[in-house]
Amino acid sequence: MTDIKTIKKPRITEKVSLLAERGAYVFEVTALATKNEIKKEIEKLYKVKPIKVNVITVPRKKIMMRGKIGIRGGGKKAIVYLKKGDKIEIV
Repeated sequence: MTDIKTIKKPRITEKVSLLAERGAYVFEVTALATKNEIKKEIEKLYKVKPIKVNVITVPRKKIMMRGKIGIRGGGKKAIVYLKKGDKIEIV
């Protein structure tokens, strides 16, 4: 693994906060990030050991803004599952 950060930031939404109660946390990651890289970086940053990591590619969406067509960027997000009792403090 190189020094390039794979995790951009945690996603904070209502749906994600409900998942966090069950031990699953969602992060925005770089487009080339792999499950193993994400797992290692979570261990390094938050000092917890993930059980499982799921990666989802978010598609780009066409939007209409002031009569012009634009594109809202997609990206990639990772759902990180922790064992019962482990927590990640996201402020």
